[in-house]
Amino acid sequence: QVQLVESGGGLVQAGDSLRVSCAASGGTFSVYRMGWFRQAPGKEREFVGAINWSGSSTLYADVVKGRFTISRDNAKNTVSLQMNSLKPEDSAVYYCAADLSRFDRDDKSRPEVWGYWGQGTQVTVSS
Repeated sequence: QVQLVESGGGLVQAGDSLRVSCAASGGTFSVYRMGWFRQAPGKEREFVGAINWSGSSTLYADVVKGRFTISRDNAKNTVSLQMNSLKPEDSAVYYCAADLSRFDRDDKSRPEVWGYWGQGTQVTVSS
């Protein structure tokens, strides 16, 4: 069973960049597909993006495509989310998630299919 811990959140200004990371332990990290979600106050948890086990395939939500990049380092058991050109509407708690399902399953945007979650890290973008 894998445990996930996010880090790197903070307060930035619109247009800035920020990198959040997720450290995994307790499992064979390289077998998991990894995802990032976010949740703003009063809103449902929203899919941000996902990456397959090797890092060769990624998928992004339209609202972050071209601005956010997910990468992973299986040697270090980490997955990162590089966020550029941040907007106030990107403000949320960011969560990483892990799952053993195949990456080509068409369910990655659904939070309920992801089996493991971190505690989240707050990202606030001021205007």
